[in-house]
Amino acid sequence: MRESGLRLNAASAEAMRAVGARLAGALCDADLAEPLLLGLSGELGAGKTTLVGGLLAALGHAGPARSPTYSLLEPYHLAGRDLYHCDLYRLRDPSELDDLGLRDLLVGPCVLLVEWPERAGGRMREPDLAVHIEYAAEGRSLTLTAGSEAGRSLLARLSLDPA
Repeated sequence: MRESGLRLNAASAEAMRAVGARLAGALCDADLAEPLLLGLSGELGAGKTTLVGGLLAALGHAGPARSPTYSLLEPYHLAGRDLYHCDLYRLRDPSELDDLGLRDLLVGPCVLLVEWPERAGGRMREPDLAVHIEYAAEGRSLTLTAGSEAGRSLLARLSLDPA
C-alpha cells in the first residue's frame, strides 16, 4: 500500500541528473539488507534514463548511462552494490519478463531500476519506491511514492536533503 510521497521539480536535464544524484546519496545512506526495486514511469523522453544516469554517475560510473531499451538490462557494480537498469518498454507481453530472469537478480542488497514497470502486468512486486515523471510547464514534475518501509526510509532521506 502506497502511503508516503514527495514531489520534486526538474527544470532541465542537469536538474534531472541532480535528482538522480540525490537518490544515489539516499541509497548510499540506506542500510540495505534486501533488494530494492525502483520503478520509473513516464512518457517517452520524460527523463527516466537521464535520472538513472545521474544516479549512476553519483555512485562512480564514468561516462553516460547506457539505455537498456534494446538490451533490456544493463548491470553495474558501483559503491559496493549490484545495480540493474532494466527497460520494459519493448515487452510485447508480460510473460516475456520471465525470460529476463529479474527474480534471480533480486538477491542481497542490490538495486533494480525498472523503467516502464507497468508493462510487467503484475509479474513484479510493487516498487519500494515509484518515481513518476510528467512533463510540466517548467521542465518535469516528479512524484516519488513509497511502497514499502525501505521506500519510506529513502523518501525520508530525500526529504532531509536540501538540494
